[in-house]
Amino acid sequence: MKNLVITVFISVLISLPAGGQEAKQDDAMKNCPMHEQHPSQQTHHAMVESQGDQAMRFPHDKTTHHFRLATDGGTIQVTVNDPNDKTNTEAIRSHLSHIVALFGNGDFSTPMFVHDGIPPGVTTMKLMKSAIHYIYEEMPSGARVRISSADAIAVAAIHDFLRFQITDHQTGDILEVAQD
Repeated sequence: MKNLVITVFISVLISLPAGGQEAKQDDAMKNCPMHEQHPSQQTHHAMVESQGDQAMRFPHDKTTHHFRLATDGGTIQVTVNDPNDKTNTEAIRSHLSHIVALFGNGDFSTPMFVHDGIPPGVTTMKLMKSAIHYIYEEMPSGARVRISSADAIAVAAIHDFLRFQITDHQTGDILEVAQD
């Protein structure tokens, strides 16, 4: 009997498609009755860019976003692609200084609008707003927001939020904490 169980188990493993769990998830998505209604990644990214342009009041294609993780939190950085673009430099600075005030008050309505949902980490960041510090810094061609906390749970939430931003904005930034 024991040999029969082992034989069946091995047969099942051999019959699984390459990729195992990922293939099962892909099959489940294709068999989803609402599969046609799910937005494609390309459609979703276009929506993020469009709503981002509207919310931030500067165009994504004339600016560069970076989201970086640090041991105590991380940064949101936006710069203009053309250093002579004073209009968008000022728009970036206005937006990020406004974001510092909003996030500091636990208001994450802007990223919720841009991403059409609640980004990971936001709920915890709202609850722990008094443990998180937001600092606005101007740069020659834009600005950045430094987000930090001494609380490990808040830092984990910040990291979740920034990793989501990296992925959803497709910035190519690393998803791991930078070594200081």
